[in-house]
Amino acid sequence: MSFSTLGLSDAIVRAVAETGYTTPTPIQTQAIPAVLNGGDLLAGAQTGTGKTAGFTLPILHRLSTDANGAKQTNRTTARPIRALILTPTRELAAQVEESVRVYGKYTNLNSAVIFGGVSINPQIKQLKHGVDILVATPGRLLDHMMQKTIDLSKVEILILDEADRMLDMGFIRDIKKVLAALPPKRQNLLFSATFSDEIKALADSLLDSPATIEVARRNSTVEVIAQKIHPVDRDKKHPMLSYLIRTHKWTQVLVFTRTKHGANKLVEQLGNDGIGAMAIHGNKSQAARTRALAEFKDGTLQVLVATDIAARGIDIDQLPHVVNYDLPNVPEDYVHRIGRTGRAGATGEAVSLVCVDEHTMLKDIEKLIKQTLPREVIPGFEPDPTARAQPIQLRSGAGHHRNAPRQGGGGGGNGRSKPAAGASAGGAGKPRSAGGNGGGGNAGGGRTPAAPGGGRSAPRAAPPHRSGGRGR
Repeated sequence: MSFSTLGLSDAIVRAVAETGYTTPTPIQTQAIPAVLNGGDLLAGAQTGTGKTAGFTLPILHRLSTDANGAKQTNRTTARPIRALILTPTRELAAQVEESVRVYGKYTNLNSAVIFGGVSINPQIKQLKHGVDILVATPGRLLDHMMQKTIDLSKVEILILDEADRMLDMGFIRDIKKVLAALPPKRQNLLFSATFSDEIKALADSLLDSPATIEVARRNSTVEVIAQKIHPVDRDKKHPMLSYLIRTHKWTQVLVFTRTKHGANKLVEQLGNDGIGAMAIHGNKSQAARTRALAEFKDGTLQVLVATDIAARGIDIDQLPHVVNYDLPNVPEDYVHRIGRTGRAGATGEAVSLVCVDEHTMLKDIEKLIKQTLPREVIPGFEPDPTARAQPIQLRSGAGHHRNAPRQGGGGGGNGRSKPAAGASAGGAGKPRSAGGNGGGGNAGGGRTPAAPGGGRSAPRAAPPHRSGGRGR
């Protein structure tokens, strides 16, 4: 099957073909016709399978070929927002909007992306003129709503991308506020990597007789990813990581830590070893995050150290190695982390450095993914068999994993910031390659749709432009 057989317009098929992609992934094969039919949709697919293209391509077709779209002769005339795409993180928002631009380049539709951590003024100017398709994070969208700098009264299509992550990060109240501002009659599309009970509850309240698509077993891990556990003492993790990078000559490694402080410390330690590394987490400025992602994507940065803010915000073709320096507090986040490699059918390796403190976490992960991961002890790094587990919170402040808040809530990545911070939102870059992905690319470079390329509510009464706090 090709994209030309799915009912997409010639203009969109042409744009897809120019990126070199000819065959849609299973999620795209099923989702595109469902969206084109105009009904609501609940779609689930594990990360890396092409969810983004599953909704960007058909909404581009619908908006460019209906009566309103046919009247448009350019991209500069004033127009209302007709499609709203909500994403949990800044990086993901930038990449989705890049997908819209890449695949809509032969239409007369225009788009914009808004998120926190950058100046709101350029966004106000762009919104005042009007855009067809808006990609936004919940926090910054609420900022505009409260300042009355945005009009959502003409929205025809709502897309919740990575809906499970938005609930994890405590955005359910924000989402409900957005829903209250939208026209009651619209098409609703909910895309998620997992179908948790919370997601099903949201779907029941939001969707009207939706088509349901789930192309992979819930919480499954991509089969082409080679997963491995290296048992190690807690104080030997950094030396072991340096050893693995040097011995195996890894040139591009994404490393996940549990905390922001841990990420910063590891970057410093690797730098002392002569290994180039940068960190990305919620306390970093948007400019720093964009730079780190861009350098990692183009290969000039050897190691990117990230908290779970980046688990669905990095999309790099052929990323060979993901390392869990710390196991995640939430077992499901393991699936999203290692899904940064093995994308679009490519092979990849996911290595986890596990100390005695994390044995219960590992057990929970293996229960979730329904497999026992192979252990390999590295000579010279044999763990002390008499070592006793320590509570995680004594070292990280994160709390025990069974009771700890989800990482996204604290390091969010969509932070409301003071209006003067940063530059205008956006992110331009080379589209990523095909094969599918729903999880992210880099903020400085958008991900293109995959193949083709690619709640917990938290009480909040913060002012529109607070700095710090939960990132948005």
